[in-house]
Amino acid sequence: MTVLLGVDLGAGSLKATLIDDAGATLAEAAAPITTANPKPGWSEQDPAEWWQALCTVVPQVLEKAGLPAADIAAVGISAGAHIAVLEDAEGEVIRPAIMWNDQRSTAEAAELHARAGEMIIATGLNRANPTWSLCQLAWLQKHEPEAVARTRRLYIAKDWLRGRLTGDWATDYSDVLGALMSDVETRGWSPDICGLIGWDMATLPPVDAPEAIAGEVSEAAARATGLAPGTPVVIGSNDTTVELYGAGAIEAGKGAIKLATAGVVFLACDRPEVHPPVSCYPHILPGLWYMASGINACATAHRWVRDTFFADLPQDTAFAEMDRLAGGIAPGSDGLIFHPYLMGERAPHWDPKLRGDFIGLTLGHTRAHFARACYEGIAFALNDVLLAAKELSGATFGDMRLLGGGARSATWRQIIADVTGLTIKVPANGDASFGAALVAGVGGGVFATPEEAVRRCAKIIEENRPDAGRHAAYGRLFGLYDEARRGLTGINHRLHDGN
Repeated sequence: MTVLLGVDLGAGSLKATLIDDAGATLAEAAAPITTANPKPGWSEQDPAEWWQALCTVVPQVLEKAGLPAADIAAVGISAGAHIAVLEDAEGEVIRPAIMWNDQRSTAEAAELHARAGEMIIATGLNRANPTWSLCQLAWLQKHEPEAVARTRRLYIAKDWLRGRLTGDWATDYSDVLGALMSDVETRGWSPDICGLIGWDMATLPPVDAPEAIAGEVSEAAARATGLAPGTPVVIGSNDTTVELYGAGAIEAGKGAIKLATAGVVFLACDRPEVHPPVSCYPHILPGLWYMASGINACATAHRWVRDTFFADLPQDTAFAEMDRLAGGIAPGSDGLIFHPYLMGERAPHWDPKLRGDFIGLTLGHTRAHFARACYEGIAFALNDVLLAAKELSGATFGDMRLLGGGARSATWRQIIADVTGLTIKVPANGDASFGAALVAGVGGGVFATPEEAVRRCAKIIEENRPDAGRHAAYGRLFGLYDEARRGLTGINHRLHDGN
């Protein structure tokens, strides 16, 4: 049996998945990752915790599978885009990694767009906003210049973690683009964009293909993780890239919705679709691209509702009870509407000052209504992204793969189908660790091509079709959701600013 290991560093946990060459999951293991919020709108993680999590989950997943580490043919690692790790001359991490949902660089993003917005979009295919590493690094230049002066190597999150395994220093084009520091013509780092913030290009890693072998697991890393020394490790790619690929969206027009810490909508395209603020990324398959756009709080909002309204229940059963209760409430939650802007909002409004709310409360509402309204509010926010993408690009969305932990909820799946009017399909294994394992299989020679990996391994296990009547009703409710958002924007700004 050929065995592949995929590792994904998510915002809330690190997950390892072992699969065989038919795509069957042999074992999974995960370890939590903590996020620090030292100031409102700030979001940081300690890379040392990522490494400790990897050293924890690899022995666990091997034990669960009952397999020796030597059986692993290749390893692939993915992580969120836009997360830069800075190391000094001694290889020490200089400061915590700024996360993709951090909002501290709002002023720097606005200044960069005003000064060179057209050039950044033409060269890097995307618009400056606080999500991108370029803006975060500009903030560091201004507020922590001593950290920048010490920097000798910049890593993107997946590359730093992989470098601990192999000692290599490299990245793929998707993460170069995700830093908003890329050149679409050379598929490498852009001197012009880096020059806007005075960033030393000597600190930036070489660029290679996702399936290229970056190196082998070192003796020291093998002792720390339980992997076999000499195991090949591929460059890999960011989480959304490998998720879309692993879900089977390998043709233009195929798309996916991800229900995870963030909610993401993406669609495969046969050329770069540059429609800021919708993001544009290269696909795993050469010649393909994809559009991606996301909301800040998806599973985050779901978890907040659990912890706020279902705190009396054990955490391992609270989500199931939320799901059961939400399924018993009629569509529309008896007029209760939820805006999931608990961390400001990215697409399609790009407004860090928006705040979450429940509106339409009456004495008749119970916590079951809050659970249903949570599902519906997140579905509305995702629909907002879909509608904006259609308006900007003219794209047509067909059936959509549903990814992330929320895909396990039949209630939530049906709500998303009814709100969007799209058929929702659930892959047997649609998370990033699975996609990372497939990329490892391509680089390790287990699969002849990326297409072969998907055809052999990606399978659909659930399908939810929209109901026409519920879709029409949700269309009317979405109009109220959007009208309320517009009406409350000024108030949210004043609350944020303390006025």
